[in-house]
Amino acid sequence: VVKVLVREEPSLENRKVRAEIEFSFDPKEIVLPKEDAQNVLITSELPYVNNVPHLGNIIGSTLSADAFARYSRVRGRNTLYICGTDEYGTTTETKALEEGVSCQALCDKYSALHQQVYEWFNLSFNYFGRTSTAKQTEIVQATFEKCYANGFVSEAEITQLYCETCNRFLADRFVEGICPSCNYDDARGDQCDKCGKLLNANELVEPRCKLDGNRPVLRDSRHLFLDLDQLQPRCAEFVKRSSEAGEWSPNGVRITRNWLNEGLRPRCITRDLKWGVPVPLKGYEDKVFYVWFDACIGYPSITANYTSEWERWWKNPDNVKLYQFMGKDNVPFHTVVFPSTQLASGEPWTMLHHIATCEYLNYETGKFSKSRGVGVFGNNAQDTGVPPDVWRYFLLANRPEKSDTIFTWSDFVSRNNNELLNNVGNLCNRV
Repeated sequence: VVKVLVREEPSLENRKVRAEIEFSFDPKEIVLPKEDAQNVLITSELPYVNNVPHLGNIIGSTLSADAFARYSRVRGRNTLYICGTDEYGTTTETKALEEGVSCQALCDKYSALHQQVYEWFNLSFNYFGRTSTAKQTEIVQATFEKCYANGFVSEAEITQLYCETCNRFLADRFVEGICPSCNYDDARGDQCDKCGKLLNANELVEPRCKLDGNRPVLRDSRHLFLDLDQLQPRCAEFVKRSSEAGEWSPNGVRITRNWLNEGLRPRCITRDLKWGVPVPLKGYEDKVFYVWFDACIGYPSITANYTSEWERWWKNPDNVKLYQFMGKDNVPFHTVVFPSTQLASGEPWTMLHHIATCEYLNYETGKFSKSRGVGVFGNNAQDTGVPPDVWRYFLLANRPEKSDTIFTWSDFVSRNNNELLNNVGNLCNRV
């Protein structure tokens, strides 16, 4: 067994750093845009509260965004870094049922666990919030009402899967089955994790209820749709302008163009659930908004919980540049769905300038999996006793920017001992 060698923990006594270049950050200071400065707004995708984040989640969004936020601050740019837990939707309901607790109790538990992990990794959020707040409800409903008033929301009957044993319509993630595109036998009702194709639950072959394993039946239910087809010309114009000016990452551009080339279709924005933002429209009192309509609005709502002057960041397109970090599976929601929602509202939103996306960080010979407990999770990293900076270095050096990369314990030990300790450590101690 090869041991991970670690030098003594740095302190003010054993460091030699010029005060004028030392990284300084005070999260208690409220940061607002300035007229005479480069104002940089940074978000990392909002992690679900259904588990502890694993290393792939961390490098895929939060750590990558943190590295850029630190760089931006050192360059003297006026920088705000926002994140928080994504708490509404089917994922939460499913996990709460598994654990036998209320959705709110589940969110309270895992939001605290996420914050503990990120604090240990020294992530420099200006504010880390949550989406199950009054501000989220207020801003989501106000945005919807503007989209509806502007004629970009339609109504239609859709055929959904209904579990006669559970006596409920099954939202996407309550359904599993065979992917119609690649025949993967464990596809979810909203997306196939193997081929990445977005799905409707009733497209699955041999669907089954995730709760009891029974085969559901088809029933009709009335829902609301965001008319992305009407918005496609304006969305395509935005994508062209922003992707060129902001120099989007290549996979971000490719995934977005694929969506646009296939042609946008009206997308359902409501669900037959209880846990979520209520739909403020007569006849829809028993429904909530689909998580991918309200989740991206979580960025502004979390900022609103940080400062009452949140619109100075989020409705200031001429003076603020928005940088967003995420894994590749969430790209279309940030480059197509959310921008289209912003355009449909008719308000002067700060829109995406640059998107930084990752491929997958795999684990040993397979994939990280929260649902199956495969991989190294944030609390596992902490339990090793290896300092967070070592983990930060390895993940950033091994960041899957253009292709999938792999975490192996042997590589982790080798890169720490040979690169950090032997090369960087010796350099710092001898210069």
